[in-house]
Amino acid sequence: MGDRELSRRGFLAASAAAGLGMTALSGCGGDSGGDSASGTTTIEWWNISTTEPTKSVWAALAKKFEARNPHVKLKIVQLENDAYKAKMTALTASGKLPDVFHTWGGGVLRQQVDAGLVEDLTGRTRPWADGLLPVAKEPYLLDKKVYAVPFDIGMVGFWYNKALFRRAGVDTPPTTWTGFLDAVGKLKAAKITPIALAGKEKWPGMYYWAYLAMRTAGIDALRKASDTKDFSDPGIVAAGAHLKELVQLQPFQKGFLGAAYSAPTGQAATVGNGKAAMELMGQWAPVVEADAGKGLGSDLGFFPFPAVEGGKGAITEVFGGGGGHALRRGAPQAAVDFLKFFASEATDLELVEKTGVLPVVPAAESGLSDPNTKAVQAQLKAATGFQLYLDQAYAPAVGQEVNDSVAALIAGSKSPEQVAQSITKTAKQEQ
Repeated sequence: MGDRELSRRGFLAASAAAGLGMTALSGCGGDSGGDSASGTTTIEWWNISTTEPTKSVWAALAKKFEARNPHVKLKIVQLENDAYKAKMTALTASGKLPDVFHTWGGGVLRQQVDAGLVEDLTGRTRPWADGLLPVAKEPYLLDKKVYAVPFDIGMVGFWYNKALFRRAGVDTPPTTWTGFLDAVGKLKAAKITPIALAGKEKWPGMYYWAYLAMRTAGIDALRKASDTKDFSDPGIVAAGAHLKELVQLQPFQKGFLGAAYSAPTGQAATVGNGKAAMELMGQWAPVVEADAGKGLGSDLGFFPFPAVEGGKGAITEVFGGGGGHALRRGAPQAAVDFLKFFASEATDLELVEKTGVLPVVPAAESGLSDPNTKAVQAQLKAATGFQLYLDQAYAPAVGQEVNDSVAALIAGSKSPEQVAQSITKTAKQEQ
């Protein structure tokens, strides 16, 4: 999942996920907290923040927290995404984590929790964390216990070109899979490329299979498959069959199997330059489309992944993820106070207005202005279920196999049944 994370988080950072100035990688988690001889508690905070505008915003927030808590000092360690993952893997193996550290939740957080390295925040964050957007908290709930507090949330959906839809006679975004396939047919008939896909990077294709599995088998079936190490559920296999049905319509741009996501000729640029009608991507898509291409301006629209007729899932169940902060086991109270400060209405409103994140504090929605951002937020608020990105929800090797097998299905070298078999085999090997 490294390539996907580097692309996604790198560009999302341009509007939503950056941080404080780089500090030396001295020290490590477990030793930094506690009171010094001067009575000052030092909190070591590790994050993946690297770019503006959030770099300056987060730095100012850190200063504000220190001003309000004169006996607390924040020691910041900032790492680029992949370097952060490598360093955190090493720290997890050593048994020492930072006082406060970035997490995406899911499989990696589960491994850290199972190793006894992460603080159970269920009681220490109540009642102030209870008011956060429920869907934003989902990735960090393990066995009904809270292990991190979100500061960012988002979801994957279809970003589309309204002008191209009108030209093809597609009056409204489809709400069913049959309607979606019909829209693809109308776009092709109008000589418009329906969908842009970064086949080279694999993770964008996984989004289709994951959503189709959610719509056919249901979220509970995906979670059960992870627990039992068995992905042979008929609904999950059917997801591959539906994806194969789409692939057979040849909806993607020429050369999509070799296309990257954010390159000048990649998926985002293809949509941003008006050369394809849709892409299935997260809430950061408009930023990348405008950066890699020209951007669509008022012609850009958003709609949720359609429902599959006869499936067990609902169109109100969303697929996505975000960022949160977890604490090492035994972290001082000052670290909890920092999480409370970061999750406050005032802080979240500042993050929404100045960095473009979607609010995790409902009252901070007043800071939203872009209609598409509001549309995504509305979907998140109305969500009746949430599934974390599969290559984060599952153990790393299983997540990678999902990406690889789905990519093979799209390329025509694996059947829907073989996809399920390959993922099951890898999951069982992880036991």
